[in-house]
Amino acid sequence: MKTTLKTIWKDRSKIFEGIKNAIIRDEFVEDVARMRHEICDVCEFKGNECAIKGSAPCCNECGCSLSFKTRSLSSECPKNKWKAILSEEEEDKLDEL
Repeated sequence: MKTTLKTIWKDRSKIFEGIKNAIIRDEFVEDVARMRHEICDVCEFKGNECAIKGSAPCCNECGCSLSFKTRSLSSECPKNKWKAILSEEEEDKLDEL
């Protein structure tokens, strides 16, 4: 799957969620990110074909930075190797607390 600007724009809220969670660290999110990273580290799609230059390592399937994608609780692996934990709406509600 080739990542396009249209795809990135459509998923911008998930990308921003991952960036926010990478900056404002939470123990639960970090535990989830570690578990997801363990899966990604041995995945055949892990690489450097990033949608945003300089954000490697990335998922070569979707182009997302693994640092951000694994911290986005509403994101899932494009190859179904790990699932979203929350919907985007649930994530937004958590942000309001």
